[in-house]
Amino acid sequence: MKDELDVHRYSHVIIFVDADSCPKPLRAIMLKAVVKRNIPSVFVADRELADVVKVEKSHQKHPFLVKMVIVEKGDDSADDALVEICRPGALAVTRDVILADRLAQKGVTVLDDRGGIYTAANVKERLSIRNMMSELREYNIYVEKTKPMGPKEIQLFANALDREITKIVKQKQNKNFISNH
Repeated sequence: MKDELDVHRYSHVIIFVDADSCPKPLRAIMLKAVVKRNIPSVFVADRELADVVKVEKSHQKHPFLVKMVIVEKGDDSADDALVEICRPGALAVTRDVILADRLAQKGVTVLDDRGGIYTAANVKERLSIRNMMSELREYNIYVEKTKPMGPKEIQLFANALDREITKIVKQKQNKNFISNH
């Protein structure tokens, strides 16, 4: 498994997914987008996800298109693996604000499951709000009311994913253009 977490093995990857907590409808959107646009992606979880493995196996001619990385079970094992293999300029997808902070500090743009974008410039504010809400819940002052994921939330996520992929692809094209001239 240590080979699977070799940083250099993923230097070409553009999207890293915290697949443990990613709802299946969002994984379906991401899988469709990465295949359609030929975007290398890695899905990390502590168990095999049938939908990801199916796409990975169906694109064996392009072994670096979709990769399912299974880590040992344990608190934060997928998070730690993502922090280890992600690199600046990549896009990560997670609903975990603490992980978003760790990744953003490495120069990774982070997309949450509601279409929110976190970078090193704004993630601390979101983390601060999360921590305050946790304290309020501990004192029974606040009860969390997370809206269920419906068509509107899924569309917001899909739009944000498309925007961020487009942005990263353009940046890569600009880098290639500049390095070739």
